[in-house]
Amino acid sequence: MVATQEKTPLLSHKPHDGQRFVLVIHGGAGTMSRATSTPERQALYKSALKTALEAGYAVLREGGEAMDAAVAAVTVLEDCPLFNAGKGAVFNTSGKNELESSIMLSKTPAFHPDVPPTRRGFALTLLTRTRNPSHLARALYLSPEIVPHAMLSGHEAESVGEGLGIERVDPSYFFTEQRWKEHRRGLGLPDEPYPPGQSPSKDEPWESLDQMPTGTVGAVALDCRSCIASVTSTGGKTNKMVGRIGDTPQMGSGFWAEEWKEKRLVKKLLNKFRGRRQTRAIGVSGTGDGDYFIRLATCCTIARRVKYTGESIETASKACVEELRRDGGLGGVIVLDESGNYAMPLNCEGMYRGVIEEDGNAKVAIFHDEVLA
Repeated sequence: MVATQEKTPLLSHKPHDGQRFVLVIHGGAGTMSRATSTPERQALYKSALKTALEAGYAVLREGGEAMDAAVAAVTVLEDCPLFNAGKGAVFNTSGKNELESSIMLSKTPAFHPDVPPTRRGFALTLLTRTRNPSHLARALYLSPEIVPHAMLSGHEAESVGEGLGIERVDPSYFFTEQRWKEHRRGLGLPDEPYPPGQSPSKDEPWESLDQMPTGTVGAVALDCRSCIASVTSTGGKTNKMVGRIGDTPQMGSGFWAEEWKEKRLVKKLLNKFRGRRQTRAIGVSGTGDGDYFIRLATCCTIARRVKYTGESIETASKACVEELRRDGGLGGVIVLDESGNYAMPLNCEGMYRGVIEEDGNAKVAIFHDEVLA
């Protein structure tokens, strides 16, 4: 069973008027095509995105932690075979699933003040038996006395997680026929043979929009105490080499969150005049071809542009996504700041994405020219 702490976040109070909370999510970017899609297939994805947003919103509405809202949203996507994470994870060249996940907070979570503020976050890679990698990332982040490191991999991480109540499954749980066919066809092989114990299924009537995906799923949440949390989870790239580590478990590449006090005098005066906070915060989660995110340190670069140049999150994130495109990397990011402003730039055909604010209206989109609705 999933640990109780993953199901029910501790609560203190419901948000008061003026206390903003926002959740933005993505479900992968780069390889979907409008030309080969149908309204019915698009509706499946949009329904799943809205379910994820509503799960996270339920936490934020009751005054819950940003990290719990982000994990709740990502859990829905990990459990849905439409997305490249958890149940829908892609296969590597040897026909195995190797999963990754990460979490990062702008500041120490209110209900866990014993976590050192310098801990920042936690990342995982090469998982093969954890049903919901986002649960394990959260649990190990909250356990610095057990795992003092910033990143852990493979069997040892999953063994520690099992002791914390994180659910493990047989690797066969992650098998989906759709991803298996993509794996085999990507290697120029026939669909069969299937892995031992697996066979063609009649329970998978869907066909994914994103063929040979490279993307991830992710959520960035702002809670009513102005804490921002970024949570990301992925199966990696279709037919990646065995042991390949992507951007999702690398701080600054595929995810980032931080808080800082404005120190520039002119900016401080402007903030005071406009009634804005002097303490700034940002959270970022990326999706796409992770090798390019690593080379360009995309997510922390966005934050640094905002912090040191005063750019808006929209300007900074668009510039970094364009930088990815110039180098040949397809993808996009979701970005959220302490005021509830968000940006979702992409440089490709589409990115599954959505946002939900205090009014509880979940808005989603898929293709690059599509308006959130």
